[in-house]
Amino acid sequence: MHFTSERRLDDGVLEREFTLGEIPGTLWTPGSAGSSGAAPAPLILMAHNNGLPKGEPRLVARARHSAAHGYAVASIDAPGCGDRPRSAAAEQTRADLRRAMQAGEPVDEIFEALVGPLVENAVPEWRTTLDALLALPEIGGPVGYSGWTAVGIHLAAVDPRIAAAGFFAGGYVPRAQRDEARQVTVPLLFLLQWDDEGNPRQRALDLFDAFGSKEKTLHANLGGHTGTPWFEVEDGGRFFNRHLR
Repeated sequence: MHFTSERRLDDGVLEREFTLGEIPGTLWTPGSAGSSGAAPAPLILMAHNNGLPKGEPRLVARARHSAAHGYAVASIDAPGCGDRPRSAAAEQTRADLRRAMQAGEPVDEIFEALVGPLVENAVPEWRTTLDALLALPEIGGPVGYSGWTAVGIHLAAVDPRIAAAGFFAGGYVPRAQRDEARQVTVPLLFLLQWDDEGNPRQRALDLFDAFGSKEKTLHANLGGHTGTPWFEVEDGGRFFNRHLR
C-alpha cells in the first residue's frame, strides 16, 4: 500500500489517498490514531452503489463522521468504477440501459449484465485492500461494511472478517446475490427509501427477509432514492458501536 497524499481535516480526521497495485483508495482515520498509547481503530469499509466514485460527497460525509467518532474508514474505486477504465462491453451495457429506461422497457436483464460483473470483480479487490489495511499498526479489527448492498452481500458471505454490515436498499442486486443473502449471518442494518423510484419496494422487503442474520433491522423512510435522512448515519454509528467496539 502506497500513500500518495495526506491532509488533516478541520475535524482532526486524517485523510490519505493510497494506491494498492491498480486499486485507488482513500483512508480516513481519527485524529488519535497512531499516537502513543492509542488502541488500533476498528475499521469500516464503505462502498458506493454501482460505479459511483469513492469521492462522492455523501460517502465522504459518512466516512468523515465515522472517523471523527473513532473509526478507520476506507473506500476504493473498484474495477470499472469511479475514474478507473470501463470496458467497451460495460459502456455498451450502460448505453443499452439508458435507452431501455427512456423507452420504459424492462431493464432487469440489462442490470444483471452490468452489475453482476461489477460485483464479481470488486470483491477480490476489497479483500486485497482489507488485507493491506489490517496490516497497518493504527488499524485493528473487528471490521464493518457500509454501503453498496450487492457487493456487501458477496463480501460478507465469503470473508469471515466482516463482523457487521449496513446496507442501502437502493441499487440493483443481482439474482446471484439475492440467493447468496441467506449466507449473510452477521448483524445487519438495512436502510430502505420507501418511495425509491428505481428500487421496487417488495423486492427490497423480500431481500431483507432472505438474509440469514439472527439480528437484522430494517429502517424505512419516506422519500426517493437519495433522500436517506442524516439521522440514519447517526443510527448507523450506534449500530456499529454495538458490534465493532
